[in-house]
Amino acid sequence: MKPLKVALLGCGVVGSQVVRLMREQSGDLAARIGAPLELAGVAVRRLGRKRDADVEQGLLTTDAEALVSRDDVDIVVEVIGGIEPARSLITTALRGGKSVVTANKALLAEDGSALYAAARQGGGDLYFEASVAGAIPLLRPLRESLSGDHVHRVLGIVNGTTNYILDKMDSTGASFTDALEEAQALGYAEADPTADVEGFDAAAKAAILAGLAFHSRVTAADVHREGITEISAADVASAKAMGYVIKLLAICARADDGRTVGVRVHPAMIPRSHPLAGVRDAYNAVFVEARSAGELMFYGKGAGGAPTASAVLGDLVAVARNRLAGAHGPDESTYADLAVHPMGDTVTRYHIALDVADKPGVLARVADIFAKHDVSIQTVRQEGHGDDAQLVLVSHRAADAALSATLGSLRELDIVRAVASVMRVEGDESS
Repeated sequence: MKPLKVALLGCGVVGSQVVRLMREQSGDLAARIGAPLELAGVAVRRLGRKRDADVEQGLLTTDAEALVSRDDVDIVVEVIGGIEPARSLITTALRGGKSVVTANKALLAEDGSALYAAARQGGGDLYFEASVAGAIPLLRPLRESLSGDHVHRVLGIVNGTTNYILDKMDSTGASFTDALEEAQALGYAEADPTADVEGFDAAAKAAILAGLAFHSRVTAADVHREGITEISAADVASAKAMGYVIKLLAICARADDGRTVGVRVHPAMIPRSHPLAGVRDAYNAVFVEARSAGELMFYGKGAGGAPTASAVLGDLVAVARNRLAGAHGPDESTYADLAVHPMGDTVTRYHIALDVADKPGVLARVADIFAKHDVSIQTVRQEGHGDDAQLVLVSHRAADAALSATLGSLRELDIVRAVASVMRVEGDESS
């Protein structure tokens, strides 16, 4: 049959692996699709740069706009990342009737609705499995396999860099700085790791997951975000002593009344008995809890050239099949139109360490502050003496706003020298 022509935008870590897999698996891909795939062109920033993929020079171009506008191109694969020029290029391709496969989480989380609208206008597909959790098949189960179910919650580790850092801090006692430097040396973290360690990457992924899970429009701006830069070796050691481990979690959950959803990314302590506690190194894992399906767990490599390219190729096969059959993949589903409630309304627990004066009555005054804000204490213990005296408390579940107000009042007490650390606690629903 006539080949389907593919335009590739970007030939870096992921793009070069896409080229390799298309070449090495060309026969299998053609058999699975029903027609061969042919690389029509590869848009790059600089022509003379050495690349991991052996791309014919005649396919390389710096004119990405012209490439996506070509009449003979059927499918566009975008792996350049960022907002612009990716948004303009994808929009042009979709409005021109082409199908698009993208790994661009930042763009989807910021302006996914506009991309879906362009796909409807042009009659093509928009697929983006590679945008969240690398090689792990996660988004398609949410928007297709579970489309007949009612998802309650999505909880998981969706950033490999931060998981590697926190895992090293837990297993070796390393400081955040030392663990970050090791992650950078191994290629898990960028020279500028801000997007990862400050939670921006995970927040974009959380927005995409929440939108699919709850059939509502969620953007990165709706996501409560906290990073891991303030996590100390002492925090990790304290969690370890209590039988917990610290992870950066993406949590998307329906409110109990079913009318709103909460979407948040922040570090949290989880029991070492929880399956997510055993997710090591740069791996990702995501729990999905649904009414009929129950608990599902998706685990695997969440980043890297080859794993991400695997997800891209899966989408490429799907959109190519649709194109041959004259069919279309799922459109945006926002019928539920659930609002995202503020973090203050979210019910959670806190682990709080207070540096306090070593004298009688301290615990009573601290407990009185908790009671004043209607937050009950689950456990409390005192550590050290004199200048090293510290109270460590874990609250029962309460609205985040009430817990925040409690912290504010504690800081005003003359017996509290400092709030040494504050950490949310997840994964133990019995509390």
